[in-house]
Amino acid sequence: MMKMGPCRNLAVGWIIVLAFSCPAWPQREDFYSKPDKVETRWSSFENLNGRKGAGGRENQGAKGHPSDSLEPGESKVLLDVKGSGLITRMWFTVIDRSPEMLRSLRLEIYWDGAEEPAVFVPFGDFFGAILGRPVAFESALFSNPEGRSFNCTIPMPFRKSAKVILTNETAKRLSHLYFDVDYLLGVRHRRNMLYFHAHWRRENPTELAQDFEILPRVKGAGRFLGTNIGVIVNPENIGWWGEGEVKMYLDGDRDYPTLAGTGVEDYIGNGWGQGTYDHQFQGCLVSDKERGQYTFYRYHVPDPVYFDEDIRVTIQQMGGRSVQAALDMLDQGVPVIPVTTFDPKTGVFTRLLDADPPVDLAKDKTPKETWCNYYRRDDVCAVAYFYLDRPTSGLPPLAPVEERTAEIARP
Repeated sequence: MMKMGPCRNLAVGWIIVLAFSCPAWPQREDFYSKPDKVETRWSSFENLNGRKGAGGRENQGAKGHPSDSLEPGESKVLLDVKGSGLITRMWFTVIDRSPEMLRSLRLEIYWDGAEEPAVFVPFGDFFGAILGRPVAFESALFSNPEGRSFNCTIPMPFRKSAKVILTNETAKRLSHLYFDVDYLLGVRHRRNMLYFHAHWRRENPTELAQDFEILPRVKGAGRFLGTNIGVIVNPENIGWWGEGEVKMYLDGDRDYPTLAGTGVEDYIGNGWGQGTYDHQFQGCLVSDKERGQYTFYRYHVPDPVYFDEDIRVTIQQMGGRSVQAALDMLDQGVPVIPVTTFDPKTGVFTRLLDADPPVDLAKDKTPKETWCNYYRRDDVCAVAYFYLDRPTSGLPPLAPVEERTAEIARP
């Protein structure tokens, strides 16, 4: 077990753990001390909202209502409670785990009676089945023990109320939906409590030489918790797709960010390529060269990202291969823009966009096998997880189901 930290109240401790960056587990005494007037509840089909003394009433107390169906277009309210509390865990399993279904199920979470959801995302991507591809994994925030279930342990506090809704936006009946949402009531929150948010977006394809926005600009104070990202590579492109740097624009940054990374696999703790692995705070769950699909995550739990006024998070759309590959794509009309070259023999790094006069790679004496980074276009999606000092973010609504599901299941 990891070294224990200074969190003293188990009910509030998990908020502190992620929202205020204590170590990953509370102190040992918190496992056997009880906060005053805090009650434990589970919401499931056996007892919606976890009403006291009302669980398992169907079928004379035997297993009577463990699951339910979700008809095409139907929404089910899975939790609707009043008071001050904390969602501690969500678990789901569904019989249809196809990419179309996991992208078409819409998850919404509302805090404190707000009219707009703080969480408004495709079900699968939220729980780590990015691109609708569930695999077995475990991280600090999500897990899928054998590729058949969906677990989340992000602490989600609320002051007045919480509502969780799941909607089936397919034309198919989802015959088996199992869930439980575990929460606490009576939690006394600190003055600087933050609300949990999640936002999903996709660009298919991305704009040439324009960074993809993992999180569009959000105003307020809070913490960027991390992201799940999916990439479907453009088959016209040649070479490695993951040279783009993650950038975070904090508290008034506009032209240039305060935080700038060095590349995609670098951002998720790897280097020189991207195979599959699942670590607590970083991982790559799908690395499918044959289908050109990649899914990966980074959670800023030990390395918190705070903001006081606003935040915007982006990732460059950039790949790399040889100078000759870049020239070949340009000759074929593939939309790419060379940005740098690097010759490992000489150690010369050339910034093509700063070059004066401009460098003509076709005529330049640079060896054609020299490494070249270039802007490119791919199909990119991301879920951004963050805490904010208000229950709504003002971000755009979730894209229509047709945009979410287009081409994700291509062979």
